[in-house]
Parts: sequence; C-alpha cells; structure tokens
Amino acid sequence: MSESSHPSMASALAPMQLVWPSPLYLPSYVAALERGWSPNNLRPEAAQEELAAIQADPSGFLDGLIDRDAKGPPVHLPDGGTVPKLPGYRRWMWDDEFCGSIALRWQRGSNALPDYCLGHIGYAVVPWKHRRGYATQALRAMLLEAPSAGLSYVEITTSPDNIASQRVIEANGGVLVERFDKLASLGGTPELRFRIAL
Repeated sequence: MSESSHPSMASALAPMQLVWPSPLYLPSYVAALERGWSPNNLRPEAAQEELAAIQADPSGFLDGLIDRDAKGPPVHLPDGGTVPKLPGYRRWMWDDEFCGSIALRWQRGSNALPDYCLGHIGYAVVPWKHRRGYATQALRAMLLEAPSAGLSYVEITTSPDNIASQRVIEANGGVLVERFDKLASLGGTPELRFRIAL
C-alpha cells in the first residue's frame, strides 16, 4: 500500500489550505467545538454559543461568518457588553479536517480600528494541530487578501507570554509597534501590537 493510499498517512500528509465555511466542512467544525475548542480566545463560552447557533440555523450561521457589510448582530465582549460588528469574514483551516480559524475585519475607508477591536486579523488553531505551522501559513494567505478590504497594513495583537503567536506574526513580517493594556471591558491585561505592511 502506498503512502497516499493509506488513510491515516494521507491525512497526515494533507496540506493545510484555507476554505470558505460551508456545509461540507461544518460537521468537522462542530466536532472541534464539541471537543472544547473556541474560536474566541477571550470568550471560551463562544464555543457553546456557536454550537447553539448551528443547531438552530446551520445556513444562517455559515452566512454570518462572511459579513463584508457588517449586517450581523452586535459582538459580545468578555465583560458582557456588546459593540457593533465590523465588516469582515472568517476562513477555516483545513487539512482533511477542520484545524483552525482565521478572521479578517476592518473599518471602511480606514486602516484604523475601534479601540475595542484588538486587530485586523485573529486566528486560532485547534490544540491537537499545534506546531505544524498552520497559523503561519494561514496568516500568510490572509495577508494576500487584506488589500482587497482597502488596507495598506494590518495590526495583530497578542499577549506578551504567547511566544508562539509572536513567532507566527514575526515570520510574516510583523514589527512590534506598541505595548499596551487592553480596555477593562476586554480584561485590562497587557498586550503587544504588531504591524505588517501590505
């Protein structure tokens, strides 16, 4: 049996790609949520909220992940408050199964973001797919798409102790521009802001 015909080896060798959320990939996404992964590292409860939304209206959930016109409902903050949704969309990382999510958001006509939004791009890889370079690959691909949103640079933030994320950003040309404390509504903890020219 060749490597490519052996199911487990084929899966291990499958390259990671970014895909648009769709019914084809949704069951694997649900499985990741059910294993405890959350697409929002500030709000772990987002996993259960998304599972409920998928159960109630799978098509509506998928449609809401691609919202270039910011028509969706307000975004929940960790302190329980809400803020207006920004234009943006999510792509899913896929290597024969769901392995992570990356999102791009922006304000029309400006590189600036409201202070409650920590960056133009956010990403999260499921724990069982860490250390495979997926976040670095996904960010590289998303940087190619960002100019279509009218951006000349993107900002990405991460915590000072998240060395893995810092390496992902720096591998894609990120330069540290600021150390700051997040808003109280976002936890008030220290954060690093990187900028990547497009």
